[in-house]
Amino acid sequence: MDTSSPAAFVNGGLLCMHVGRKVRALIQVTRSDVGSVLGKSTDDRQLVVKGSPLVPLTSYVEVIGVAENDNSIRAEIWTNFGDSFDVSSYDQLCQLANGEFKHLFL
Repeated sequence: MDTSSPAAFVNGGLLCMHVGRKVRALIQVTRSDVGSVLGKSTDDRQLVVKGSPLVPLTSYVEVIGVAENDNSIRAEIWTNFGDSFDVSSYDQLCQLANGEFKHLFL
């Protein structure tokens, strides 16, 4: 595991705190276009993920990439999480990873 450049766990609301840095976010795919994917974050915000996945996407996808602004990520890694996922648990993880337990994640 590469620990030299960790990716912060983020939801849509936390993305703005990490602009220009590596992040990881889970989205529910709502639309896939050439070169970008639109999705809903775990806190129900609309996100644009730029890039083209190499495989067909499932309903839930975790992306790792660079936060370009408060609603856009340039993806480097796409990981399918299936067609059913507990987004509230992932959202709680994002809150903990950016709050009192931040030292455990970065």
